[in-house]
Amino acid sequence: MTKSKHSLVVNGNNKIDKVSGKLFQDIQELIVSAKEHVARSVNSSLVMLYWHIGDRIRKDILGQERAAYGEQIVAALGRQLTLTYGEGYSRASLFRMVQFAEVYPNHQIVAALTRQLSWAHFRELITVKDKLKRDFYAEMCRVEGWSYRTLEKKIGSMLYERTAIAHKPKKLAKIEIAKLKKEDFMSPDLAFRDPYFLDFLGLKDSAYDEKDLELAITREIEKFLIELGTDFSFVARQKRIVVDGDDFYIDLLFYHRRLRCLVAIELKLDKFRPQDKGQMELYLKWLEKYEMRPGENKPIGLVLCASKKHEQIELLELHKSGIRVSEFWTELPPKNILKKKLHEMVELGKAIYQNRLRLNKNS
Repeated sequence: MTKSKHSLVVNGNNKIDKVSGKLFQDIQELIVSAKEHVARSVNSSLVMLYWHIGDRIRKDILGQERAAYGEQIVAALGRQLTLTYGEGYSRASLFRMVQFAEVYPNHQIVAALTRQLSWAHFRELITVKDKLKRDFYAEMCRVEGWSYRTLEKKIGSMLYERTAIAHKPKKLAKIEIAKLKKEDFMSPDLAFRDPYFLDFLGLKDSAYDEKDLELAITREIEKFLIELGTDFSFVARQKRIVVDGDDFYIDLLFYHRRLRCLVAIELKLDKFRPQDKGQMELYLKWLEKYEMRPGENKPIGLVLCASKKHEQIELLELHKSGIRVSEFWTELPPKNILKKKLHEMVELGKAIYQNRLRLNKNS
């Protein structure tokens, strides 16, 4: 039976629509890719422009004998540039560019960072006075792809002070950040925090149990992953494992892409207890035996608890078992108290780390 003229037209139109649809998708990808490339190029050029302006003013005006009235010259220059190019070149903006060139005197370092960081990122970074902290935030921002708003929040929440590298001698911390910069190598000391801020869960009082906490975390998993770090991927809740016929359940199971390992998280509303070590060791051994895949590193355990006693943790040598213990805070204190608490934790952490180094040296 011959096909009707109508069916031939319909089939022909379907074929044309299919081909044009595929072509549309391909061209759409080219356009999006080109726009992204243009945006990156514009951003990079803009950041380098601001660096060159700041460097020129710093060397030619503020760094010479005329420095006594250099501010007046910069103010006059700002007025001239603003009339021609707009508010982006005001006196305040020019001094920010000068600060940028002072904080980042190496042209090549700036050029490398502009591939991932915008001028808004750099405006936040130059407010961090300590170079080691600034390098930490710049590299974490680069590898985890933070927006400048996220960077602002991380700096405000004192993320650096909540990582283990803040407890190390500066020489060792510099080595870890240098590895992150050159090799994208992230150590567990960079990946984990203490304490974790879980104020977004809305658990404002003590009238909740571990199940409530677990449910709140899974309900707000996106925010929880932001606090954990962007390299964490959610795997399971209440992961069932069977040992000798007995059932056990891991509260939360994640995978960390850069560490290339599973991360088991146990939630404890109370303080950390020594027996929690044995429970986590069992979980990690089971994961290593039954869940670890070729090319992956050994699983890491994280006990999230309401409080902990540092000497107990030090004597248990949890780091040798791949176990970390961190407090979680569901309510944040005022900023001045937060700074004081985190400073005390950093100083205590440094003392513990130095003691560990001494013991290793003497053994």
